[in-house]
Amino acid sequence: MNLESPKVTIDKSAQDVFDFLSNVENFEKLMPDNISKFEVLGDDKFLFALKGMPEIVLKKKEAIAPNKIVLGAAGGKLDFSLTGDITEVAGGQSEVKLAFAGDFNPMMAMMIKGPISKFIETLSTSIPNAI
Repeated sequence: MNLESPKVTIDKSAQDVFDFLSNVENFEKLMPDNISKFEVLGDDKFLFALKGMPEIVLKKKEAIAPNKIVLGAAGGKLDFSLTGDITEVAGGQSEVKLAFAGDFNPMMAMMIKGPISKFIETLSTSIPNAI
């Protein structure tokens, strides 16, 4: 299952956005209102839970400055990744698009598609205000 957020334009350089997303503590500022738990587990790993959903641990898997950062599931039963693609545009602005990729059975995919789509859209639209 592959889902993408809309592109958002940010009045910061690609490097500034990359630096922000590279610090896992900053993801707490991007979380939706229905978050029930957020905990930093290390320099490259955090745990979060949304109301009514199981806890998820994300770990930084790849970082290619200043254009790409990849977070992936760290343990648990679900294997997925969340990739932030950062593109520099003119005048110190950049664009960010989040992509979610996971391998799920059809029933699981049907159940989580809506909540995950809303989740990555919330993350992406929160970035401009959080930086």
